[in-house]
Amino acid sequence: MAAYLWKHLFQPRRGAVPPSPSLPDDVEAIRQKAMKGHHLEQVLWGKVLLNSTHVPPDATKARIWFTMAAQAGYGPAHNMLGRCAHFGWGTPKDLLQAADHYEKAAQLGDEWGRYNLGILYMRGIGVQQDLKKALGLFQTAAGNGHAKSMNILARFLEEGWEIEQDRAAALHWYQRSAEGGDYRGQHNHATALADSGQLEEAITWWRKALPNATSDILLAMNHTLGRLENHGDPALYAALQERLKTLPLSSAEPATPTARS
Repeated sequence: MAAYLWKHLFQPRRGAVPPSPSLPDDVEAIRQKAMKGHHLEQVLWGKVLLNSTHVPPDATKARIWFTMAAQAGYGPAHNMLGRCAHFGWGTPKDLLQAADHYEKAAQLGDEWGRYNLGILYMRGIGVQQDLKKALGLFQTAAGNGHAKSMNILARFLEEGWEIEQDRAAALHWYQRSAEGGDYRGQHNHATALADSGQLEEAITWWRKALPNATSDILLAMNHTLGRLENHGDPALYAALQERLKTLPLSSAEPATPTARS
């Protein structure tokens, strides 16, 4: 199907790709390369079609672009097809299909595929729960520089899940995750720093985590900062309260927030 659509709908005639005057130059450059068969740009253009202010969202067309790149053996494309099946973007939700695509992405060396497959095995979503297999996936991805996998590997080490408990190693991986830009790692690293009395440095990492943090991290930050004298940093705490006001009521009233996430 994807090959047919490429030939009849997308493949440029005589080697030329008509420009789209409505797109910014950088997005148009992605579209041009995607039309010419570049796999990275096919995935990037598919992501634009999934969620962008530049074009109307079209998850069905996005999946076509991901499929074309996946058929060429491009790992990140299989990861995106897994995401589509996982969340029902342009296709019925199918967790078995999601796991299959994540597995293919991982086999092709895609770290996001390894991470997403690890999440399924860790939580038993669409597959039988297997913490040992999840751990192996996170270890490989973390060793290859994937920041989110570093954070979860740290949690395995801290809790002793399927591996000997090692707090020092956990703190090392939390720091690496934070330095790699993962907001969860930044929060967990900040919490560890605060626990060891390094509050000023902890505040710096919480500030970095705040802009991209999701509801669970915002609530964990609120729980931790709320117990500190003067909330650790009044300006940071005030900014956190503004973010919390945007959360749905159901998210803003958790059962018992935890320090780690």
